[in-house]
Amino acid sequence: MADASRRVVVTGMGALTPLGLTVDDYWNGLVEGRSGADTISSFDPEGLRTTFACELDGFDAEEYLDAKQVRRMDPFCQYALAAADEAVQDAGLDPEAMPQDQKDRIGVVYGTGIGGMQVFQDQTEYFLENDRAQTSPFFIPMLIPDIAAGQIAMQYDFRGPNHAAVSACATGNHNIGDAYRLIREGDMDAALCGGTDACVTRLGIAGFASMRALSTRNDDPAHASRPFDAKRDGFVMGEGAGALFVESLERARERGAPIYAELEGIGMSADAYHLTAPDPDGGGVCLALERVLENAEINPSEIDYVNAHGTSTPQGDVAETKALKQVFGDHAYDLNVSSTKSMTGHLLGAAGAIEAIAVIQAIRHDVVPPTINFEEPDPDCDLHYTFNEAEERSVDLAISNAFGFGGHNTSVAFRTFEG
Repeated sequence: MADASRRVVVTGMGALTPLGLTVDDYWNGLVEGRSGADTISSFDPEGLRTTFACELDGFDAEEYLDAKQVRRMDPFCQYALAAADEAVQDAGLDPEAMPQDQKDRIGVVYGTGIGGMQVFQDQTEYFLENDRAQTSPFFIPMLIPDIAAGQIAMQYDFRGPNHAAVSACATGNHNIGDAYRLIREGDMDAALCGGTDACVTRLGIAGFASMRALSTRNDDPAHASRPFDAKRDGFVMGEGAGALFVESLERARERGAPIYAELEGIGMSADAYHLTAPDPDGGGVCLALERVLENAEINPSEIDYVNAHGTSTPQGDVAETKALKQVFGDHAYDLNVSSTKSMTGHLLGAAGAIEAIAVIQAIRHDVVPPTINFEEPDPDCDLHYTFNEAEERSVDLAISNAFGFGGHNTSVAFRTFEG
């Protein structure tokens, strides 16, 4: 039964990122202002327009999964299971010891922007090289975007609502928002939610580079992602996953769970403008921001920090800045803004999930992570972007923005938990 007063809290987090393979390592990398970008090492990038990315360092899937599972999962799914494992442990859950009626009320709402890019590339090559005879019988199950949500559910026997919202780079936020609403509506009591992507492949990099979406600063990868800087020239591809365990406040209290923050709600909209380019006036972004503020009954002046979508593209950073000014007015100059993509690169379907974790950590520690690599001001980007160094300040209420190709806009709000 729907209950509009039902509160939703975050009790577990998991992060697999180019700055570290745990939430703590990821957060420390953000606060230090460390770049995860380097020349691609997982394959030979020779001949590509862009030859660098933010790759995972030291990830071994067999530390999380058995060898058979690894063989039957694309990396995007492996990443999802690894992040989910940390979130489940962090939330203090023991699924094997839980009664089934409790697990029947736990959902998995977990998506990807693209899905099995590596298996698609590998199986296409195999198909063409072998006279188009056959593919692996696991090709389709390894490829499809919903399979990470299915695999997580099978791993823990969570039989609540299970689906994958797929909305390019807004994916992580849409899944967090769906989990929030399903808990509020009484369809489940808790959920693992978030997003994953693994597109640092030869085909993935080639595709985004052909769109002129990626930076070509091949001689200096560490300084390539520079949101809001006048010399920005495109985003840097990243890979990884983020997972949140969210649950009703009532359930969290009953089991004595740690509560990291309260999830206040989501605002969603469409640009209805262009296949890949943002609305230059930021109109759709304004709608998403206005809707999260309205739905959560938040006064714009209450917001302390906005984790910007901030991809380091010439058009996108200006459009987001315009939207922040329009929605927040003079307060836009008082709040902190930062783009952690300057350090992690753009994790596509995982971006919203790991950036939600950055926001929650900012609330917990009263520290705003920086936007690194700033050198030259852009007159069209004149807000307080927390350039180059983390900043200590009280962060009680914060927003994470995530926008995707196709004009998908999302803004998720988190608040310091007060019992």
